[in-house]
Amino acid sequence: MASVPPNIYTMSEVCKHCDQQSCWLVINDEVYDVTKFVEKHPGGPEIIFEYGGSDATDAFTGKGHSQYAYYMLSDYRIGQLAETENV
Repeated sequence: MASVPPNIYTMSEVCKHCDQQSCWLVINDEVYDVTKFVEKHPGGPEIIFEYGGSDATDAFTGKGHSQYAYYMLSDYRIGQLAETENV
């Protein structure tokens, strides 16, 4: 089995990060560690925890986030979803 570079994550790895200590999201096949942002989220932490450890693309893009929200998101990018798991 080939090793995966550190900046490539599988959904099984992302799924392990779904609580207050470590909260990751997948948006458009990019992986974000939003742990430090959870308490700052204008809609409250609950909505982020609802999607923590999963693909939040539809929720994020469907909510009509501003260009600034997309810009802020870039600060939390830690890698990308493994190509074999892209939908």
